[in-house]
Amino acid sequence: MLLEAGPEDNKVLIDMPLGFRLIRQLALFDWGYSSEAEPHAHSRSIHTPRGKVMGGSSSVNGMIYSRGHTRDYDEWENMGAKGWSFDEVLPYFKKSECSDRGASHWHGDSGPMQVSRILNDDPFVQPNREAANELGYPVVDDFESGSHEGFGLPDLTVGGGYRSNTSRAFLRPAQDRANLTIVTGAHVTRLLFERKRVTGVEYRRRGKLEKVFCEDETILCGGAYGTPQLLMLSGVGPADHLREHNIGIVTDLPGVGSGLQDHPLVPMTFRSRYPLRVRRETRIDQIVASALRWFFTGKGFLSTQPLSSVAYYKSSPALNRPDLEYVLIPTNLAARVWCPGLRKPSEDLLSVYNILLRPESRGTVRLKSSNPDVSPAIKFNLLEADHDVELLRHAINWTRELMSTQSMASLVGDESMPGDAVNSQEKLTEYIRSSVVTAQHPACTCRMGVDALSVVDPKLRVHGLEGLRVADASVMPTLIGGHTNATSVMIGERAADLIRN
Repeated sequence: MLLEAGPEDNKVLIDMPLGFRLIRQLALFDWGYSSEAEPHAHSRSIHTPRGKVMGGSSSVNGMIYSRGHTRDYDEWENMGAKGWSFDEVLPYFKKSECSDRGASHWHGDSGPMQVSRILNDDPFVQPNREAANELGYPVVDDFESGSHEGFGLPDLTVGGGYRSNTSRAFLRPAQDRANLTIVTGAHVTRLLFERKRVTGVEYRRRGKLEKVFCEDETILCGGAYGTPQLLMLSGVGPADHLREHNIGIVTDLPGVGSGLQDHPLVPMTFRSRYPLRVRRETRIDQIVASALRWFFTGKGFLSTQPLSSVAYYKSSPALNRPDLEYVLIPTNLAARVWCPGLRKPSEDLLSVYNILLRPESRGTVRLKSSNPDVSPAIKFNLLEADHDVELLRHAINWTRELMSTQSMASLVGDESMPGDAVNSQEKLTEYIRSSVVTAQHPACTCRMGVDALSVVDPKLRVHGLEGLRVADASVMPTLIGGHTNATSVMIGERAADLIRN
């Protein structure tokens, strides 16, 4: 039985790759989470979207297929996650993937999840690659082929012009099986126990509490926020915290909800010297034509993502892997449909994401209440570590250097955010603290390992309990240096084998 709190994912905006922009703007299919006041980011609350729909966040994300660096997984094994080195997890990445690159040492071509290259004729793609050469960086055709440093374009979880989320890829082909029951609109409220064994779950559906019992195993896939919240609501977590909420203690596991990591992101914008394609494509008549083209052919503007470049780079040559990421999006993120005479188009702005891949700051997920309908207390502690601020200052200056290269300067105009006047260490720090958000890659709140603060063992079984495993991004021992969807799918593939065995 699969219990999903949200609705089915059979919605046009989910299937349409560019529909995710509207999903985010309107907060559709979302849990509605926001962080607590972030003490090192001017006490701002950070919006933290998470998918509340079949397929979870794979149904509402930006569809970037990224595994991170090969050394990330070797680090996992060194931290106690035996069996999770890169050589051991690569077969599971390949198993899940149907890549348009074909089968190779690095890729699979017969898995259920469609992965394809971006077909992009954007005028900023080639100048970015020429700028890479000016700065001494390689141009990478495939970030997932062991060449993780340099400039290029990522693959997308898109096939035939449609989003390939986990529901479309894995569930729909299996949904008619006699041994699978799918229940949507089912909000799990607690685990059920006999002593230290999980025997089932309680869930609310249509205002009614129901229970379902399981003879074998229960697997939690609630993500970096939902999984630790459900464990704590059920009496599994830091004992003192559970007592604060008058929750009976089943197992004292201090690591539940601890060690939250996400990638800090600081945006920049630059004026374009030329009209951007998005201006033309978002005019009311063009967007209607594009929607019809996508509906009938799966092609066109709405069938992919507007990306000009991604770069993974090191803040210091002494590092053994990149610690920063640059993303160039050839559009104003506030762009919207416009109509001559009724609504003006948005200003032509290029948007840049500066992303810190290996933050030192750590956060927590805690309970606000013993009521499962109350959102968890999410605190990232963004920028608590001074080193994180230092690296983001470096990233802003690095991006400025890139934009001033001969290849880019003819296309890129003035820096509109934060602006050239923000140039001292103090002003940059102020801007970073006032603008930082996350890349929405939360992980590590129920991390895998064998030490006192780990929550699951290398077979994903919760320490001290029977009949319970976790299979989601919360089990990552540390955050990977990339986007997290592909790794979460790999964890699911690995979990399936562990459960069968």
